[in-house]
Amino acid sequence: MSEQPKASATAAAAVAAAPTPATSKAAAPAIPLEYSRRVVLKTIFESGDGGLRLVGQRVVIGGWVKSAKENRKEPVAPPPAQVVPSTHKSGPKDVSCTEILQSRIPLIRSFIKIFGGSNYSVSEKLEPAVAPMPPPSSVAFLQVSDGSSPASLQVVVDSSITILSQLLPTGTCIVAEGELKQSSAEGKHAIELKVEKVLHIGSVEPDKYPLSKKRVPLNLLRDCPHFRPRTTTVASVMRIRSALTFAAHIFSQNHGFLCVQVPVITTTDSEGFSEKFTITAVLEEEEIVSLEGVKTAIREKRKIVEDLQRTDSNKEALDVAKQDLEKTTELASQMEARERISKSKSSLKADNKRPQEFFSRQAHLTVSGRLHLESHACSLGNVYAFGPRFSASRVESPKHVAEMWTVEIEMAFSQLEDAMKCAEDFFKFLCKWVLEKCSADMQFVLKRIDKSSINRLQSVISSSFERITYAQALEVTDKKVETKLEWGTAFTTEHLSCLADEIYKKPVIIYNYPKQVKQFYVRLNDDGQTVAAFDMVVPKVGTLISGSQNEERFNMLNGRIKELGLVGEEYEWYLDLRRHGTVKHAGFSFGFDLMVLFATGLVDVRDVIPFPRTHGKISN
Repeated sequence: MSEQPKASATAAAAVAAAPTPATSKAAAPAIPLEYSRRVVLKTIFESGDGGLRLVGQRVVIGGWVKSAKENRKEPVAPPPAQVVPSTHKSGPKDVSCTEILQSRIPLIRSFIKIFGGSNYSVSEKLEPAVAPMPPPSSVAFLQVSDGSSPASLQVVVDSSITILSQLLPTGTCIVAEGELKQSSAEGKHAIELKVEKVLHIGSVEPDKYPLSKKRVPLNLLRDCPHFRPRTTTVASVMRIRSALTFAAHIFSQNHGFLCVQVPVITTTDSEGFSEKFTITAVLEEEEIVSLEGVKTAIREKRKIVEDLQRTDSNKEALDVAKQDLEKTTELASQMEARERISKSKSSLKADNKRPQEFFSRQAHLTVSGRLHLESHACSLGNVYAFGPRFSASRVESPKHVAEMWTVEIEMAFSQLEDAMKCAEDFFKFLCKWVLEKCSADMQFVLKRIDKSSINRLQSVISSSFERITYAQALEVTDKKVETKLEWGTAFTTEHLSCLADEIYKKPVIIYNYPKQVKQFYVRLNDDGQTVAAFDMVVPKVGTLISGSQNEERFNMLNGRIKELGLVGEEYEWYLDLRRHGTVKHAGFSFGFDLMVLFATGLVDVRDVIPFPRTHGKISN
């Protein structure tokens, strides 16, 4: 990375007053970021005319080179040669025979000098005045993106400004100041930046930079997740993801939900028998205080006490030393007691150092935050959480990775119907939001990824969702899918796709599932066989939302825990919510990463997560 040495103080102004053409006299200046001198490129492109209203304004921009080309300038032809008389002016002007002989035969010239022929000299020469050729020059045309928009700005840099070879490699970072001008060439660029000063160059090593090649496939980009946001596709996906994140909070806040941060580390298995990541924090051997080390410290402290007693010079220091020795001796006694217990359980290491767990009980990464969220719903009313959830399942699927982000909503004094209505409104709100707030990115998605993406989102907004029971869904799919399912089994991906993509061609809400295919905490229906649970299945993605009305009756919930053989101790705190002030409540979990898949039309969830974690692979 190199800094240009002569960045003047005037470069601090991202926008300066400058004469503007008639088309931009009334235009408001491009406003730089509050915490940076640069103008965001998105504000230039979204002016409605491609930025033409800003022509004539001086700005500072920063970004990364997407592509570049260098054009050599044609050298300016030198002026016609002028005849310049030679500096030799003595002698006659006409060329004589003697002069010719002098110039051609050195021996004759010598004889003439000896015998007095010095009056004759070579006549003056007519010499053309040759103008020096100017050094070759060139211009670089850079396509620069700062990540704010799928569009890039054409940045024109003359070789008189800086060494162009430093700017040409893809991935080079540049900060430059210049004037916005109407593009000199016809094409997709309505406006370009004529650079006057280069303020910063962040160079790359083209041979090692993974994005030096154009159009790197998405599956190869997964090997360099720290660089892939620089590609136009992944950058658009990340901006859409950001907009959807904001929309999730906006919907929840607008509808009176309080945001609650639920724990990532927990001792409670929210799903009952899910595949979990267990947390182990065994202290390193060098961090464990050994009993022998404490005994050595006792001997040293005892010697200090004896020395102070012998000199009798500082009674206060002696008292402090005695207290220190007493505490160390007490620590040694406690460690000896723990060691005896450890030996009786045959858990002592060969080197007499015992590993110590960080937590008092076995803990794991949370699979779902709904149980913890319930505790706040039963105190605050309507609440929501947004965060990562973890699954140690080794099943390879384009819709699953080990760490996925989830929006969870819990509503006190609500039932199944309320949860289904809220889930439908939530999904529609996000679809509408991304169409309104990410129009440029969605146009890029439409062109490069999925031609049906915008229509799919618009269809969700305008249509009513199909609602069918589990039994009805089973009956409908039996007629379409070769693989027949028995009542009480979970739907396969094939069955869900058949419902949403082929039969109804829109989102489908399936409810009243058999109790054996849903979590232990879901409320049992009056028929004793089904529970008040639902799934929202959407085209292209499958199950996007899973929700339920949860069991508020203590006896029913406690009986279900025992029936499934779950560890009762883990759920005592959860049962307390039913012992003291129980209330009907419902909610759902929304697969946020799958929502990004639905909006963009991509098929693999690894391509919409900034740093995907999958079985057997984690790089950073």
